[in-house]
Amino acid sequence: MTTPDNYPEKSCSIERLVTHEKLVAAVLAGKKTQQRRDGVYAYPGEKFELEGVEFTVTGLERQALGDMTDADALAEGYPSMEMYKGLILRMHAGMEWIDSNQVWVHSFEKSA
Repeated sequence: MTTPDNYPEKSCSIERLVTHEKLVAAVLAGKKTQQRRDGVYAYPGEKFELEGVEFTVTGLERQALGDMTDADALAEGYPSMEMYKGLILRMHAGMEWIDSNQVWVHSFEKSA
């Protein structure tokens, strides 16, 4: 199957990209512009809605966890990598943070 720009097939629907109440609030406040997932949830150009506000996915790329920076954590809505990593490990019981593990970075912005 051919997907946009030959990305892999989606592993989940775009509606599941940002679901946690605090993360939705951070997106709506303009403090969160990226969501990392272990699969593809949306392709660039796709739109999703949070509480009646429309957002457009502007980018999709692979990134190793170990390549994340404080700027990446900030784009995720967290003040530092340390806080982001700590929360992720608490949210996903039993998960190990392995620097070489790859995730999909979904970037988005409020639609015009």
